[in-house]
Formats: sequence, structure tokens, C-alpha cells
Amino acid sequence: MSEPIKIAAPLTEDVIEKLRAGDKVLITGVIYTARDAAHKRLIALLDEGKALPFDIKGQFIYYVGPTPAKPGAIIGSAGPTTSGRMDAYTPRLIELGLKGMIGKGQRSKEVLDAIKNHKAVYMAAVGGAAALIARSIKKAEIIAYEDLGPEAIRRLEVRDFPAIVANDAFGGDLFEEGVRKYRKVG
Repeated sequence: MSEPIKIAAPLTEDVIEKLRAGDKVLITGVIYTARDAAHKRLIALLDEGKALPFDIKGQFIYYVGPTPAKPGAIIGSAGPTTSGRMDAYTPRLIELGLKGMIGKGQRSKEVLDAIKNHKAVYMAAVGGAAALIARSIKKAEIIAYEDLGPEAIRRLEVRDFPAIVANDAFGGDLFEEGVRKYRKVG
């Protein structure tokens, strides 16, 4: 089994070009959280010609709505949510410079095309490992839409956040590769 690749957030195109579907990674740096309600507000800001609450260029967005933190904890369980709910908004954010997304599940053709056209990457976080993932989060602060509760946009500082490259900038698709391997066996 290969060792995970350590990468820094925010992402650079040099790093993205080295990643392939199936690579295990450990992310260290700053990532942002946003789910569908926050994405809808981000797009509304753009439609109004207003600035986003953070500079999206090179950034990761983690699709998560963490549970409340227990006393003394930085964050509660922080497992990924289904990425497809963000697909209507994601291509536009990728066009503006979003380079990485973390969630669970497959993405739409429009998102996959945007990933290839703008050199981005989509990673899967392991569902069911929410408490484990939370341990890699070293700092969390709400930066926008506090009224959304768990779906507020947070700035997370992470160390060795575990993920798997699901869709790379070259069209590699871990989901499709898995289906092909399964069909060969059956």
C-alpha cells in the first residue's frame, strides 16, 4: 500500500498536476467549509457583483456541516456530506479559482468538465469517520453566514486531513475505475 501524499492548502497548479485519481493525501493548511445553503448565498453575492467572504483562488471547500463541539473541543464530528447538492454552484466557483473540493459521492458532468478545464481536483473524505476527521482540525472559526448554524462557512486549519483523490485534472475518475474493476471480476 502506498504512503499518502502530503499536500498543502491552498493548492497550487503544480500540486494538482501531480495528483491522480486514487491517490491518498494528507492535507495541511487552511480549508473552508460550505454546504448547499452557503453555496446558494455565494452565487447570489456574485450575481449582485459583490465580493465573496473569502478569496476563493487556490482554496479547498469541504462539504461538511459539523456537529457542535463538546466542551474543550475545537469542533464536533466533521464528516463529509453528499457533494452532488453543490453541483449546480460548483462550476462557477471553479471558474473563479476554486481548486479543491472535498466531500462524498460522484459529481455531475458539468463539475467534472470544470475540474478538467480549470485544473482543479475533487477529493473524497471517508464517510463514517467523522470523529477521526475532526481530530485533524486544529482550529475552526465561522467567517460567514453564522445564521446557518452547522452550514455556516468556516475557516479550518487542518493538519494531515485524510482524503482520496476521486477526480483529477486529467479526467481520472476513481468512481468509474471502481466500476470497471468490478465488472472485470464479475
